[in-house]
Amino acid sequence: MAMECERGLSPAVALFRSLGDPTRLAIVQRLAAGEARVVDLTRQLGLAQSTVSKHLSCLRDCQLIDYRTQGRQSFYSLTRPELIDLLRSAELLLAETGDAVALCPVYGEPGNSVTAEVAAS
Repeated sequence: MAMECERGLSPAVALFRSLGDPTRLAIVQRLAAGEARVVDLTRQLGLAQSTVSKHLSCLRDCQLIDYRTQGRQSFYSLTRPELIDLLRSAELLLAETGDAVALCPVYGEPGNSVTAEVAAS
């Protein structure tokens, strides 16, 4: 029974892992506003072209984004509008849970944990 549950969760785990990287999440959030070229993403995110390209490749492999070519340029966009809904739902959930996720000792941001705050006092 546990194996069935794990197998059923595998695609969801892969989806959230693909969005779990801050750079990939920033790219997806930017593409939620409309298509963009690599040069646009590097300027807006302040990252190297190689870094952006690596993360775009990962998101393409997950079929979360796609691209179209126009001349020598590639324009990237989200493949599914449901991804925007997922991000909005996550923002609502985070607003409702307050700092609980950020303060999580396992998954929260380093330095945001209650332990770090107590140690700093």
